[in-house]
Amino acid sequence: MLLFGKQRNQQIEIQRLLTKIINAHCPALHAVRGGPRGEVRVNLTLPVIVMPQVGREPAADQAFVTVTKEVSSNGLSLVLTERINSDKVFLIMKLENELKYARAEIKHQNPLGAGLYQAGVQLIEIIAPGDYPQMMGMTI
Repeated sequence: MLLFGKQRNQQIEIQRLLTKIINAHCPALHAVRGGPRGEVRVNLTLPVIVMPQVGREPAADQAFVTVTKEVSSNGLSLVLTERINSDKVFLIMKLENELKYARAEIKHQNPLGAGLYQAGVQLIEIIAPGDYPQMMGMTI
């Protein structure tokens, strides 16, 4: 009987820990605490190629691949291993087996923990792949 009670207590402690993790990181709960957001955000993980904008051109030599954390109707959040040193970026995303190209503005960059950052990105315009030849040939 003692073993059963000890296992039950361990299970309760595990549930408490996991519930605390969920409560601390659930976007739906954050929205309730801070009031409703102006737009609906969807938790969605998609691979994205990011290129900082230097002048008016994409810096293809500084391109890196990352993933989204959330997507909304006018922007998305990116998970980063380091801050982006540019206010504007070019993005390449794959949608229905077709690459889509966009220019975007970084609205904020916040630490997520464990050395990761989240960048809130607002899309400015959809661009044609031929507009910037240095973006051609990049694939996800």
